[in-house]
Amino acid sequence: MSAPKHCGLVAIVGAPNAGKSTLVNALVGQKVAIVSPKAQTTRAKLMGVAIEGDTQILLVDTPGIFEPKRRFDRAMVAAAWGGAEGSDIIALVVDAKGGIGGKVTTIVESLVGRTEPIWLILNKVDLADKTKLLIHAEKLNALLPFAETFFISAGTGDGLAHFKTQLAKAMPEGPWHYPEDQVSDSTERALASEVTREQLYLQLHAELPYASTIETEQYIERQDGSLEIHQQILVERPTQRAIVLGKGGVRIKEIGARSRIELSSITGKPVHLYLHVKVKPGWDEDREVYRDMGLDWVD
Repeated sequence: MSAPKHCGLVAIVGAPNAGKSTLVNALVGQKVAIVSPKAQTTRAKLMGVAIEGDTQILLVDTPGIFEPKRRFDRAMVAAAWGGAEGSDIIALVVDAKGGIGGKVTTIVESLVGRTEPIWLILNKVDLADKTKLLIHAEKLNALLPFAETFFISAGTGDGLAHFKTQLAKAMPEGPWHYPEDQVSDSTERALASEVTREQLYLQLHAELPYASTIETEQYIERQDGSLEIHQQILVERPTQRAIVLGKGGVRIKEIGARSRIELSSITGKPVHLYLHVKVKPGWDEDREVYRDMGLDWVD
């Protein structure tokens, strides 16, 4: 008789840039969430599927929790807290290198009183001041007694195997929710938009703050097995369009080239990527854009 299956939901929450997406990718074993040095890269909640033995761990990578200023910000924060609902474990990821500031303590205080087991994950220990790690853990546990505390580096893999094993042990018995070869609940079409947005952030992060988004308009599988993808980059002002295009179109060519390589690597197929930049003032007040991103419209 085969061993019983286990399956559970883990919500990964934390402040922007704590390393949540890097952690989800590392646990899954391949890229399912985009990563950049820019805060608030993740916009909608995304599920990565990790497997450890007979256990399937459903990881909800949530947007960073921060003080929202616009409707778009409020929608991202609502998605983060929505991702924590009904989870078997809430894993609070804290940047151990950055220390404990007001953003982190505010999140910890908002977790007080929740009924789910809450684990503290001090991340980036490879970059942190080692003498302060235990002090950080003690301070945070004084605010909220965490069920478990872990010291890891999602970037180097330090402490990751032990953390994944402990997650698996904590998951309830039950059938797997996804096939063994499925690593995310995101569609390839949605991931294509995210990959191009990642390149925008990596190449233009200082010049183009949160004034852009990507719409995948066509995602076609050609008869030869290759993919034809047409995407629209939405920006708010003509000056931003000029930044994305670059002098003589050199910047958008580079964004397209790197996105194409990444998408080909993810899908295992040749990719033909066509990018178009459109000025759309107030795109972040468009209900359709929210829906396409998987965000709820918030008042």
